[in-house]
This record gives sequence, C-alpha cells and structure tokens, in this order.
Amino acid sequence: MDGVTATGVTATARIGARGDGRGGTALPVLEGAGPLALRRTRASGAEARVMLVGAMSGPLGGDRFTVEAEVADGARLHVGSAAATIALPGQAKDAARYDVRLTVADGGELRWLPEQLISAAGSDLYVTTRIDLGAGARLVLREEQVLGRVGEEPGRLTSRLTLRVAGRTVLDQELACGPGTPGGWDGPAGLAGHRAVGQLVIVRTEFEKAPEAARVLGEQAVLMPLPGPAVLVTAVAADARVLRRILDEALTSLTP
Repeated sequence: MDGVTATGVTATARIGARGDGRGGTALPVLEGAGPLALRRTRASGAEARVMLVGAMSGPLGGDRFTVEAEVADGARLHVGSAAATIALPGQAKDAARYDVRLTVADGGELRWLPEQLISAAGSDLYVTTRIDLGAGARLVLREEQVLGRVGEEPGRLTSRLTLRVAGRTVLDQELACGPGTPGGWDGPAGLAGHRAVGQLVIVRTEFEKAPEAARVLGEQAVLMPLPGPAVLVTAVAADARVLRRILDEALTSLTP
C-alpha cells in the first residue's frame, strides 16, 4: 500500500518466501508500492533473489517507508538493492522513517544485502531494522551508512538494529550521527572522523558448537559474539568503497 499526504509519502513493500516442494523457493508475496519496487531476478540454486529498486527519490522529510520480508521453513531468500538509498531533505519538516521488518522461521535462510544508505546534507532520517529468527534460522545481514555525499556535511541519521533469536533479544543497538545528535558521535569514542560505518550480522547454528571469540579485525573493525548462534561485525572507514571491502572480507572469513 502507498499514499501521499501533506507530510510526505507512505509506502510498504512486502516479500514472502516459502519452499516450492521441488527444492527451490517460491515467492507467493512480492508487493512493491510507490517508491519501493520489487523485482525478482535470476535464482541461484535453491535461493530466490529479489532486488529492491527505488522508483523515485527519497526518503524525503516526512516520508514513511516500510519493507517487510518473511521467510518460511525450507525457503532461502537473497535480497539486494539496485542502487544506494539517499536520504534527502524535503519540504516537510518532519523526520523521514525507514522501517525494515524481517522474519525467518526455523529452517529458513535470509541474506539481506542492500547497497549503502547515504545521509545527504539537510536530511533527517530514522531507520529501524527489526529481525525475528526461529531457533534454527540462518541470516546474513549487512548495513552500511555513509555520512554525506562527496564534499558535503552529513544529515541527521539515527539507526536502530534489533535482533531476536527464538524469542530472545540478542542485540539491540542504536547509533545517532550528524547535526542535532548527542555530542561525541564523531569523536574518538565514536566514528573518530570516519564517514562510513557498517554492521554485519551473521546467524548460523554452527556458531553454537564452535563460537567465535571477540577480536579486532584489522585497524577498523571488531567482531563481537552475540548470545546464541550469532556474531556482530562493526566497521568504520573513510568511504563506502573501503567499508564494503572490510565487510566482504569479514563475511568471507565467517561463512563457508
């Protein structure tokens, strides 16, 4: 569903994945709306692939975007995006919201790998990502945020990431950057002058038998084990290209 109000655009996109009974994954629900267009792309083995395509600029001030994905037992889903998402200032003074809701049943697998979110000067965006996993679900999730386009100051960006496994909250963190956020976000205890920050969350049942130890990954990333079969990699970098390289290297080292 979607609509336009005096304060901005409201749009919700939905993806539903389930096993097709032949070893593959069907997509009985694939509903884009307004600026959130969904396209099924060529599958890879048992995995269904979906691309999120921005059909218009945004989110702008006052917009409310929501993306929901539900993966059933036996289904494998890979979701990417065609290009970076750019938060821009709008005519409305209200902050924009971008909510992501991901649900994966026991025995399902989701790879959520969108392109970067860029916080342009003058924008104000609140992003929430909420993930609910069954006990035996598998997940790879990447979030990348870039503060400002080349040569400009960032907008205001607040990002909250929550992960629940088998009903237990194993991660709940929030990061606020840019003008108007609490002081220190760009200091030594924060981003330390870097303009790109990212997270990689990996949930695999193998981590229960062979848990990863907390450790530093090079000079700009750290790995933290989470309760249960999960790990979190957090990285900072000077730009999006370097950030992607760091997170890709971490992903390769942590997955077969």
